[in-house]
Amino acid sequence: MIVDSLRQIAPLSGHDHGASPGRNGVGVREQRRSRVIAMSVEERDVFLGEQRTCRLATLGPGGPHVSPVWFVWDGAVLWVYSLTRSQRWTDLQRDPRVAAVVDAGEHYHELHGVEIEGEAAVVGPVPRRADEDPQTPELAEPERLMAAKYQHPGAMIHDGRHAWLRITPAKITSWDFRKLASLPGRN
Repeated sequence: MIVDSLRQIAPLSGHDHGASPGRNGVGVREQRRSRVIAMSVEERDVFLGEQRTCRLATLGPGGPHVSPVWFVWDGAVLWVYSLTRSQRWTDLQRDPRVAAVVDAGEHYHELHGVEIEGEAAVVGPVPRRADEDPQTPELAEPERLMAAKYQHPGAMIHDGRHAWLRITPAKITSWDFRKLASLPGRN
């Protein structure tokens, strides 16, 4: 699923591909299939706020590379504080297209998750160091969210090995198989 998604990501053109403007003003392609089990925007935002790990797929010269990463979701954009000396970082310097999956559930009827396809962009200094104050206002909210989510007391910890990636969605797909039980004929 991720491999096919990575191969099919294309920038939105002037043609209407079911895109609607997201909260950040960027067109996000709407989900066409399985809308009956799709999460609402509110459900999606709560889910992404609660989950701690996503799997981020990048494209390397030999094919896809998938790695687990911590992330925050600000309601419009996925933020990843990535190691700058990693295969993921190297891949993104060549090709910014990514796919991310965040999911939960152990049994089929519990499965729920979100897949985000889009492009990654570096925001702020590379790497981000504790002894610098780069005055990057765009990072204030993701750093606040990251510190709160992963229980860093007070503020973000900058170790000089990480930098910020902003993943702007081109397409968001969600599913919640727990909703299947409420569909007619499923009792």
